[in-house]
Amino acid sequence: AEDSESSDQSLTWSATERLRRKDFGAMDDVELRAVYHLMNKIHLELPLRVARRTYPAHYGHQIDLRDSFRSCLRSGGEIVRLRWRRRKRRPRRLIVICDISGSMERYTAALLAFVHATARGLPRGEAFVFGTRLSRITRLLTSRRIADVLQSVSSHVLDWGGGTRIGEVLHGFNYRWARRVLSERAVVVLISDGWDRGDAELLRTEIDRLRRSCGQLIWLNPLAGSPGFEPLTRGLQAALPFVDVHLPAHNLKSLEEFGALLGALNHT
Repeated sequence: AEDSESSDQSLTWSATERLRRKDFGAMDDVELRAVYHLMNKIHLELPLRVARRTYPAHYGHQIDLRDSFRSCLRSGGEIVRLRWRRRKRRPRRLIVICDISGSMERYTAALLAFVHATARGLPRGEAFVFGTRLSRITRLLTSRRIADVLQSVSSHVLDWGGGTRIGEVLHGFNYRWARRVLSERAVVVLISDGWDRGDAELLRTEIDRLRRSCGQLIWLNPLAGSPGFEPLTRGLQAALPFVDVHLPAHNLKSLEEFGALLGALNHT
């Protein structure tokens, strides 16, 4: 019985490991449902920012004069030990902007499931999707069932599966949403394959403006995991000089590595 149980566990681990490494675009419906469940287990730890408010600490960057004077009154007027205050550290906001155009069709469902899992784990984040126009979907991600979320998003977004105009989309984001959501040196994650039918110069201008408005700009690309991949599309060539990190997003393992990268930003 023990041998049988050990064998079952080994087979389960092997199947899960194969699923982690399989391309989303090659999965059937059963495998995608299994991946949706595993995505909820991805640990995302946002980088921290230094806040304005402080708290009492054994050491810090600022002397707490009030507390120091109070303590010296208890010791006959002599300052025996200085009291200190440190700045609080809070997680930055995570802003996800996901491409749902026709060229992303094979990956859209899986990547939106990842956005859904991310939004549930990080309640202060914001989520947008785009093709030729930008749509905010943060409020559509509240359901626990990914099938309901996909149905809501597809009904709400008018340009699902259409063309891609990344420059125009980023222009709209920069002028309508940036001041609302890019506080606290937010981390912006742009998910797209880089296929773009718009003006490359406009894309270059707007992604430069976006990069200067946020803390980090990360590009997740489902095509970047393909063997022999090179960033030859017009959109990628225009945008990559302004991107901090360009990562693959074609399978579960690549998304787990992205989660590890977010945590590592605290130590850079």
